[in-house]
Amino acid sequence: MTRAVISLGSNIGDRMAHLTAAVAAFGPAVRAVSSVYRTPPWGPVPQDDYYNMVLIVDDGAVDAGGWLERCLAVERAQDRERNQRWGPRTLDADVITVDDERITPGDDPGPDLILPHPRAHQRAFVLLPWAEIEPTAELPDHGPIADLLDGMDTSGIRKVGRVH
Repeated sequence: MTRAVISLGSNIGDRMAHLTAAVAAFGPAVRAVSSVYRTPPWGPVPQDDYYNMVLIVDDGAVDAGGWLERCLAVERAQDRERNQRWGPRTLDADVITVDDERITPGDDPGPDLILPHPRAHQRAFVLLPWAEIEPTAELPDHGPIADLLDGMDTSGIRKVGRVH
């Protein structure tokens, strides 16, 4: 089995509908789904708040590159446009971890996938929903996600519901 942690976010249009469609697109591979959290945007671009969540997925037929391909397909299905780095989006789907794999730039499956995700340890919008569904999880190379969260300001993050 190949187990992955996937982060989903949306801040354009019907955010909850985009997230619901993304979860459905992962189908029977979904093992756990966090609540949806409203979070301030990350980065220098002024924009609306995001709805963020985390999935744990598992499928023995999918490798790390396959999880990346699935994420990109889910983004395309929600009309994701890549006009501006850290800009607003209908859907953002990121592979955070795949088992205990480490992939660095230049490794196979290519430059678009680094594992573990290189900024996940800095992002409460990833760690908080992940901790909800897997409280004892560890982020490879960074340690327990609960310890990482202890040092973060999560005051701007609010649980807003669940996907249906």
